[in-house]
Amino acid sequence: MLDLQFICDHRDEVAENCRLRGVTADIDAVVQLRDERNALIASTDELRRLQKEVSAGIPKASADERPALIEQGRQLRADVSAADEQLRQIESRLRDEQSRIPNMTHPDVPVGGEDDAAEIRTWGEKPAFSFQPRDHVDLAAHLDLIDFEAGARVTGSGFYFLKNDAVLLEMALVQFALTKLRAEGFTLFTTPDLARDSVLEGIGFSPRGNETQIYSIADTDLSLVATAEITLGGIQKDQILDEADLPLRYAGLSHCFRTEAGAAGRATRGIYRVHQFTKVEMFAYTGPDPELSNAVHADILRIEEEIFQALRIPYRVIDTATGDLGGPAYRKFDIEAWMPGRGDGGEYGEVTSASNCTDYQARRLNIRCRNPERKGTQFAHTLNGTAISCARALVALLENNQQEDGSVVVPEVLRPWVGRDVLTAD
Repeated sequence: MLDLQFICDHRDEVAENCRLRGVTADIDAVVQLRDERNALIASTDELRRLQKEVSAGIPKASADERPALIEQGRQLRADVSAADEQLRQIESRLRDEQSRIPNMTHPDVPVGGEDDAAEIRTWGEKPAFSFQPRDHVDLAAHLDLIDFEAGARVTGSGFYFLKNDAVLLEMALVQFALTKLRAEGFTLFTTPDLARDSVLEGIGFSPRGNETQIYSIADTDLSLVATAEITLGGIQKDQILDEADLPLRYAGLSHCFRTEAGAAGRATRGIYRVHQFTKVEMFAYTGPDPELSNAVHADILRIEEEIFQALRIPYRVIDTATGDLGGPAYRKFDIEAWMPGRGDGGEYGEVTSASNCTDYQARRLNIRCRNPERKGTQFAHTLNGTAISCARALVALLENNQQEDGSVVVPEVLRPWVGRDVLTAD
């Protein structure tokens, strides 16, 4: 979340940022609750002072004075207890209102919604087929790679079984990404598929409610994770990091679970938008210097691009517009891969994102860092980025590498793990 003092000192700037992001937040309520909290803290401190004064006077009081002082002390204890409960309620309301306010936005981010993203660059040549290209669903059926009917029978719509060479392709994508990230100095993790709701909320997800994208576990404070960003970010919850050890670079392999609420009718054919998929995620912790987190942000994007360049998949990089940023993101770059079977004649589809969340998540998760040259601690900066999201990468891979007979050429970098140069129906 944003710093409370910053919100109160920059009300107009914060309100305008909310407007540009299309977020409804009550800045006035935050300021009012802050003032109420401060006044209540002051009055409660005075009650405690009086309580201590009365308690100290009881042993010295005469027998006649003592009953009145004891009663006064009892009343003051009750008043302090009531004030503490009122303070807890106000602080809870204040945190709720403060949490609705999104991060501030990088000044270069384009203003608008999904269609207003700025294209930064493109890479690769879109394939020019001498035949009518198939989409990944038809290719998978021809090559016996995906069983949607079994997925629906076992789990429901939006689930699927990968089969045969598709299993090896997914494992190859994971192995390739992890090998790349290890060489880049990332610490590798496999992460839990569950996290406490407090961790999800700290990262910026809403684990409960009608609009949530999260599957929650009944009668627990646990939910299935939508991304390893959640679990990797939770690793350092409530910790103090030494700036000399930063940046920390983590890579997490996990399953991801999303309800995809409200997504009906948008790219729902096949495995582009599904309820479960495998992903390798990057996460970084840096010190509070914005120049450093911006540099790490650029580095995460570089790695994402190099992965898709190695796969020989054409793509473009976009700077996500204000209205399409998630609450925690200060700035977000997406890679959209060319998907020849999508839409009428091919379309770009998102395959990665890379976000700089500055200190927004760290403030919610209480992740601080210390520097011996600076008094006290400061909140760290956090960043995240997709190394490979297997389902969408498979869509792009199959559709860009198809041949007229329905076979699919395996990218050279994946062949050691797949064991084949070309996927065929035989």
